[in-house]
This record gives sequence, C-alpha cells and structure tokens, in this order.
Amino acid sequence: MHRLETLARQCAAAILKENDIHVVSHIDADGLTSAAIMCTALERAGKDYTVDFVRQLDESILRQIADTNPSITVFTDLGSGMLEQINGLGLNAVVSDHHIPSGDGPYHLNPHLFNINGAYEISGSGVTFLLARAMGRNDDLADLAVVGAVGDMQHVRQGKLIGINRQIVRLGMENGAIHCQRDLTMFGKQTRPVFRMLQYSSDPYLPGLSGNEDACIGFLKDMGLRFQGENWLKWIDLEPDEKQRVISGLIQYCMSAGIAVHKIQRLVGEVYTLLREREGSETRDASEYSTLLNATARYDRAMTGLAVCRGDRNKEYENAIELLKEHRRNLVEGINLVKGQGVKTLVNLQYFDAGDKIKDTIVGIVAGMSVSVVGNRKLPIIAFADTEDGVKVSGRGNYDLVHKGLNLSAAMSSAAGSVNGMGGGHDIAAGATIPKEAKSEFIRMLDRIIGTQLRTT
Repeated sequence: MHRLETLARQCAAAILKENDIHVVSHIDADGLTSAAIMCTALERAGKDYTVDFVRQLDESILRQIADTNPSITVFTDLGSGMLEQINGLGLNAVVSDHHIPSGDGPYHLNPHLFNINGAYEISGSGVTFLLARAMGRNDDLADLAVVGAVGDMQHVRQGKLIGINRQIVRLGMENGAIHCQRDLTMFGKQTRPVFRMLQYSSDPYLPGLSGNEDACIGFLKDMGLRFQGENWLKWIDLEPDEKQRVISGLIQYCMSAGIAVHKIQRLVGEVYTLLREREGSETRDASEYSTLLNATARYDRAMTGLAVCRGDRNKEYENAIELLKEHRRNLVEGINLVKGQGVKTLVNLQYFDAGDKIKDTIVGIVAGMSVSVVGNRKLPIIAFADTEDGVKVSGRGNYDLVHKGLNLSAAMSSAAGSVNGMGGGHDIAAGATIPKEAKSEFIRMLDRIIGTQLRTT
C-alpha cells in the first residue's frame, strides 16, 4: 500500500496549500461516505470548502466548475474516466477514485495505477480515507470507509473485505469503531424481525420463503425460535444457539431446494458492526447504513445523506429514515415491474427497459436484485431507464462471469462510445448514458463485445 500512500501524501499537499476548495462526489453510498471523509478532513484542517454531488460527471458539469474557478477541485469516487477533459479545461484538481481510469493527471489517486483492483480491494471511500489520513489525524473515519466499501458490494467476492479494505477494517477495530465477525449476511439484522429478514431475502432467493410471510413464520417456529411477548425478536436479540439453529436450518432448506452451492455459501460471511452507533438503528450495521445512504442522494437529497455521515442523528437522520421507506417501496415496485414484463435474452446478455417507470438512480439496484427473481445468472443483466438527457444504462454481472472474462466497464465504455454516449465503472458493475434513439444499436453492440470477452478466455 506504500506507493498509494506516497501518492496520497502528494495529493494531500496539493489540497492543503489551497483555501477555496470544491468537493465533487458521486451520489451512491460510496460517494456520500467519500465526501463526508473529505469534508471532515478539510474542516479539521481549517479549510473552507463547498461540496456538490452528481449522478455522472460529464463535460457540462466540468465546464460549470471551470466557470466558478475554485482554487482546487477534489473529485471523490469519480473523475478517473474524465481525466482528459479535466486536464483540457485546465482545472487544478485532485481525483480520488477507484474506477478503471482513462488517462492520467498530476494528482490522480487511483488503485488501478498500482495493480490494485478497485472493484474489491479498495472502494472510493477507501481511497479518500487514505487521502484524509495524509491530510491529518483522521483514522477515526475508517468506519465510513467500511460503510462505503460494503455499499459498493466489495465484500461479496470473498465473503469479507480484503486487500486495503482489510487494513482499513483493522484500523477501525483498533480505534474501537468497528467489530467484525462471521454471521448471517441477510439484510436487516439490526432493524427487522427475523421472519422479515427471510421474507425479503433476494440474495439468495429462497423458493417458498422469499416473499411469503406465513411460510417464513412457520419455518422459524419449526426451528423452535422464541417470541418476545406478541412480537418476533430481531436477529441481534437471539442467543448464539438460536442463531446457529436458524443458520443450519437455512442451509438445509437451501440444499433441499436445489439452490447452487455458491449461493448457499453466501448465507454466512463477515459482517461489520459500527460500535459508535446505537444498537438496533439503521446505522449500526454497515450494510443497513449504506442502504440508508443510498435512499438519500439517489432521491436528490444528498445533503441529507452527507449530514448523516457527518453525525446528524436528529432532523436529517429522521428525514433519511423517511426516504428509506420510500426507497424500499420503489425497489419493490421496480422488482414487480421486471417480474411483470420479464427480461429479453440475447446471446450474451439479458436486459429490460424500464422506460420512465423506474428512477434512473435506482435502476441498477433493481437490475441486481432482479437476477435472483427472473433473470439468468449465467448472463449479465442490463437495464435501461429514461432520463431528461437521454437513457441511463446500468449493467450488473457476477464474479463467475468476471472469472470468465467479463469486464462490464470496458464493454459499456466501448458500446456507449460507438453511439456517442459515455460509460464506465467496474468489471462486475458499470453504467452508461446514451442517446434515446441509440438503444437498439447499443444493446446489439454490447452483446457482441461481451461475447468477445467471454470467448477469449
């Protein structure tokens, strides 16, 4: 990690010598935590700053930044794909990102430059955490970097955070901010009754249980799970032996249902508890925290998410909880839409077109969830959603496909470029923006490119 840290110190020096600092970040959980880490570091360093969040960095946004002429712009969790344009406009900029880069710049902090994979070894918030460490005493922000990494699904590949992410986890543990242990990986351990965890499980999808409240309650009764008065306990309320009975029962259930072994293995993995947060709250578990953040900026309320990351547990936290409720409703409606219309299958991919029925900022999440319900895991899934400026495209793969050669970042970038759009991201998940009239040509081109990737391994 030392070479990345050396570059981080150079970038930090470039930031700290300026006073008019503009922070620009992405709108997902990784982007929000990245911005919070940077804003906190700047505040502690006594620096004045402004902050903006964008869905996607493009030339028009860069020109707006150039017009305002800040002394330096710090891009977090984005920017590596726009280095040529940043340089072309003469922006004094530090880019702290983990996406596959295109070009380079004098202050470009990106793990891929050092053969470190930004899809699972370090997230955008992790890179920004290294930058913040180089700016001062900011090790206590490690928990935010872990939330960002989990929100970016970087723990899924190995069932735990690895690489530099792992070192950040250790720093959080040393600071008393993070506890990690192997446990059930289902969402909602802090906030949901246990039967709701099973009912809403989508990865893996549990045939006969997922979506069926009565069946989930019956399953838990068969496990001898106790009640608390009239109410079901949450996972965090169970005794160790009760947890083990449920986990063993779920594994047996999945095996009898014919669920693939790799999906069963994902039932248990490393989970991250944030010890400075209140037990039973949405911010106590890194996965739930990241979902809470996704429910803010993706609905144009980035400042609410930033405030939560900066410690607000009053007004803005309550606003975030309300947005989370809306987010969950929209995800359910999105899944139901895909169930109803189905997916179209080409030779090397599957896709659905949500039109204006699913918000473009969450269509990628819906796509990822849809594979467990209606899709084919042997193919990447692509989703279209209309926007005012064109069509948002989101692609999701899996690590089995990545091992076979899938690189959605390269495929999306190439296919989008062929129709005057732009795209990029990670090998396992990527996005693009294309003209509305180009959907047919884009999907045909993308299918061909992915086919070439998978055949060349």
